[in-house]
Amino acid sequence: MGKENPMFVLVIVLILVIYGWWSLRNSPAPVVTVEPSQTVSDGVETGSVNATIPATVVSYAQALEKYKDARIQLDQNCQATPNIMTFKNNTNIMIDNRASIARTVKVGSTFSIKGYGFKIVKLSSTTLPATWYVDCDKSQNVATILIQK
Repeated sequence: MGKENPMFVLVIVLILVIYGWWSLRNSPAPVVTVEPSQTVSDGVETGSVNATIPATVVSYAQALEKYKDARIQLDQNCQATPNIMTFKNNTNIMIDNRASIARTVKVGSTFSIKGYGFKIVKLSSTTLPATWYVDCDKSQNVATILIQK
């Protein structure tokens, strides 16, 4: 390695910074939707991910059976089980709050889940693969979701 031209190094660094800024600015926001036939009846209050669609009743037992392989359970301490999962794009998953208190959860968008309640969330991303992180109240990145084609 000899002496490198400082102007050349400065131009390379500037190009990398501009590319990084452009990439962050042009990343599409994750889209979270809920299927009307799979919502819980008490999840349609204002501010819910279900607010714009009519609710149908799905019992906890029915949801456990249907989403047995697509469920993230949040415990009393906001710890997720499992904490790493992979799904195909446009898959519905169950976010299961096993705490006695309501939780504010972020999976793409932010919503509330009542104590011992659950939400069905559709994982949908325009860019694939995508990595989403699950937040629970003040705990960040309690789970990682990889969305693939």
